[in-house]
Amino acid sequence: MSSAERVMALRVPDWPIRAHLIERKAGVLEQNESGRIECDDSTEPRTAPLALVANRLVVACDEAARMAGLHVGLRQREAQSRCPDLEIHPHDPEVDERRFAPILVALERLIPGIEPLRPGLCAMRARGPARYYGDERRAAGAILDLLSDLGLPESLIGIADGRFAAEQAALAGPGDPGIAAPLPGLRLVQPGDSPAFLEPLPVDRATDGDFAEVLRGLGIRTLGALAALPEEAVGQRFGAAGLSAHRRATGRGAAHGTEIRPRDPAREHVMELPFEPPVETSEQLAFACMALAERFIGGLTEIGLVGTALRIELTDDTGARYERVWLHPDRFTAADTVNRIRWQADALPRVAERGGSGIARVRLSPAHTDRIAAHEPGLWNTGADERVHHHLSRAQSRLGRTGVGTMELTGGRLLADRQRFVPWGTGRRAQRTRDAGPWPGAVPGPAPGVVFPDPMPVGVVDAEGRTDRIDDEDLLTAKPAQLRMGGAADAVPVRDWSLPWPVRERGWTGAPARFRLQLQLEDGDAWLVFHESGSWFAEGRYD
Repeated sequence: MSSAERVMALRVPDWPIRAHLIERKAGVLEQNESGRIECDDSTEPRTAPLALVANRLVVACDEAARMAGLHVGLRQREAQSRCPDLEIHPHDPEVDERRFAPILVALERLIPGIEPLRPGLCAMRARGPARYYGDERRAAGAILDLLSDLGLPESLIGIADGRFAAEQAALAGPGDPGIAAPLPGLRLVQPGDSPAFLEPLPVDRATDGDFAEVLRGLGIRTLGALAALPEEAVGQRFGAAGLSAHRRATGRGAAHGTEIRPRDPAREHVMELPFEPPVETSEQLAFACMALAERFIGGLTEIGLVGTALRIELTDDTGARYERVWLHPDRFTAADTVNRIRWQADALPRVAERGGSGIARVRLSPAHTDRIAAHEPGLWNTGADERVHHHLSRAQSRLGRTGVGTMELTGGRLLADRQRFVPWGTGRRAQRTRDAGPWPGAVPGPAPGVVFPDPMPVGVVDAEGRTDRIDDEDLLTAKPAQLRMGGAADAVPVRDWSLPWPVRERGWTGAPARFRLQLQLEDGDAWLVFHESGSWFAEGRYD
């Protein structure tokens, strides 16, 4: 049986909540899709419980929310019913990673060889720091002091034999069996005591939910019960997944090699340019940043990378910082970078509103990079696409960011709500939960070929010329006979129609219900109409 090496696991409790608060309180001005500048630099203490949700499930919550009965995996509606004053925000995994990256960099300056496991959790070998600082307790104390200086005094460190045991120690309380707490924030398992410490823990700590459910069905409810089984029998019955869980439960390390695989230290490719005196206009700023942009892109090229997302920070002479992340469908060039700097400067509040006299510093950093080989042109000529991008980019540099763009489909119920203007050169966003749906009442199947920007008033009448209505059972009061686009002279006979289906949304605001209806006319056209407050409107026409 191989013995596991000593491992230190660092955990920041409730890191998604912590990262969200850091992002919200950073005092960063960001421009939203409507072009408005928004800022949340509030320093007032937060009192309401806070939860982050994704796919309508709670993925993280703070201590106040847990005191109200919330937990990870709870449905959003149930969470709101348990805690009416709950503050809910969407979870952004990118924020978790981006806000944890500076902490990893600071830790690597103190102790090299860190393996990030997930945002808020990392591991390192304990032998080197213990020899350098004298013992494991002093090494953990140095790390906790650094984290306290970084504003994370609630951080926890677990030290045990093997990475899995160290992670469980970082989750344990100071009074749990097998745990020593010589320092606040330190959970220490003495060498050789990891199997005894792991024995009473539930079996789902070592495996996923489905396999844990199988083990519980067999009467194996704790890690000690799993560790008591013969390894050969576990392997024959459950395969690789069973062997991996059994090795964790016994407190042993990796079967081959070491458990800790340190990452390559991140190379910060950040460039800054100060201005004295501050630059007042966006055109002057763009001209002054041309050399900076060329050095920035050239530096990425030297290390075999291209930038697909760029973070630009503008700081004025009052110290106010304006930050934004720009996306690109392919890769940024020096000209693209200069254009983004100018557009961001144009979107800033006027000097009188901002209180400063100009921009005193520009800072460029890559928000996302990719291998340069993945963006090289293919074997066949792509000159036409390059010419299109070249000419549209030049036109956009003259007309402004929103002067040239394309349309894309997004989530929504009404057809007009599903169209979104995307400025040229903006990277396609990942589909958000609200865009992906579900959207009850949305049009099934192919969408109409012609969509009216504003719904056009029409008339749906029966054989006697009376306007059709929707009854209390959400059905038509009579068979549609004609569709009138204007007067009676413009009426076209109806050949066939669908059953009406309701579109109910924002009922708490008093919005009336809509009922959609598809009509096939005698002339071969097909129309999509809806009924609202006693009137009919046309949304679109099928080709």
